[in-house]
Amino acid sequence: MKEIKGIAIYLPQYHPIKENDKWWGNGFTEWRNVVKGKVIIKGQYQPHLPLDLGYYDLRLPEIREAQAELAKNSSIHGFCYYHYWFKGKRLLDLPINNVLESKKPDFPFCLCWANENWSRNWDGRSKNMLLEQAYNEEDDLAHIQFLCKEVFTDSRYIKVDGKPLFVVYRPELFPDFKKTANIWRNEAKKLGFPDLYLGFFWTFESNIHPDKFGLDFAAQFPPNKYEIKRKISLLGRVLVKLGMGITLRQKYQIYEYKQLVKYSENFEYNKDFTLFPGITPMWDNYVRRRNGGGRIFLNSTPELYKKWLNDICKRWNPKSSSENFLFINAWNEWAEGNHLEPCEKWGHQYLDATREVLSKYKSNE
Repeated sequence: MKEIKGIAIYLPQYHPIKENDKWWGNGFTEWRNVVKGKVIIKGQYQPHLPLDLGYYDLRLPEIREAQAELAKNSSIHGFCYYHYWFKGKRLLDLPINNVLESKKPDFPFCLCWANENWSRNWDGRSKNMLLEQAYNEEDDLAHIQFLCKEVFTDSRYIKVDGKPLFVVYRPELFPDFKKTANIWRNEAKKLGFPDLYLGFFWTFESNIHPDKFGLDFAAQFPPNKYEIKRKISLLGRVLVKLGMGITLRQKYQIYEYKQLVKYSENFEYNKDFTLFPGITPMWDNYVRRRNGGGRIFLNSTPELYKKWLNDICKRWNPKSSSENFLFINAWNEWAEGNHLEPCEKWGHQYLDATREVLSKYKSNE
C-alpha cells in the first residue's frame, strides 16, 4: 500500500511586528483583513470566522500546540511554514523561532521561502514596494548557513534520505537560480548534510521542469496555474466591450470550486520528474483585494474537497517511499478564504474529510 504524507502550508502572520505596525497600523495581523469579509455575490462564503482557536495570537505556545494536535488528528504529516528573508532580515519569524527554541510542538515541519518583494498589493510586485528582495552570492551563502545551522538540524525537520526539504516559492525571480542552488548544495554538504532536497511551487510559472532551476521537485499550488475559464455571461462581455461599466464578475475573477475538482480529475500527475500534487479546501481572496483583481471560488464544500483529495491519492503514484508528499494550500490562510482550521460555517468537516482520506495512506509505523 502506498503512503502519502500531507503537508499543510502555514501562514505565520498572526502576531504583531513593528514593520506591519508601520505599514498597516498598530497591532495589525491577518485578522484585520479577515473580519472585513462580506458576501458580494451569490454562492460566496464570507466572512470566514474561526471556531476552535478564535482570533488567535501566535505568540501563545498553547495555540501552536493546539494547531499541531488538530493536524495530527487529521492525519496530516506536517506543516510547511512560510519563511521571510530579505538580505538577512527576517520577518514574521517569531512562531518558527519559538518552535525551534521550545522544541514544541512535536510535529514535523519544513520551510518555504516566500521570496517575493513585500508590497502593499500583497502580490510581490514592485508597485508600492515595502521591502525589496535582492539576490547575490554573499546573501545566498549567508542564507543557507543560517538555515543549515539553525533550522535544518532540528530532528523534526522534514528530510528525504537525510536531505532537508526546502521550497522556494518563485525561483524564476532569481537572476540565475541554478547558481544559487549549487551554492546552497555545496555549503550544505560542507556543514554535514548529504545534500538538500530543493523544490518550488507552480505559482506563476507552471509546466516547468525542475531541472531548469537545478531543483529536485515541483509541487502544485492550487488554484494558481489551473487552466480553467472564468464564467462571464455574454451580456457581461458585451457591456465591457462597449465600455458600459464593470460588473462584479469583471472586477473579480469568479469561478466555481467544482471547476478545480474537474480540472484535477483530468490532470496527469505522473510526470518524467517529481511533481507533488496540491489541493486547496476553498479560495476567496477578495478581502485582500477589495479594489478588484481577487479570485473567488464559489460553492466549495467538504464533500467536493474530499472527492478531489480522494481522486489525487488514488491516481498519483509517489516516486519513492520517501518522496511522497501532498501539499495542502493551506492550513490557515484566512484572508484568502483558504484554510483547514475549523470555521463557524463548516466546523471540523474539512479536517474530518482530510483524515478520512489520508488515513488510508498512512504508515502504521
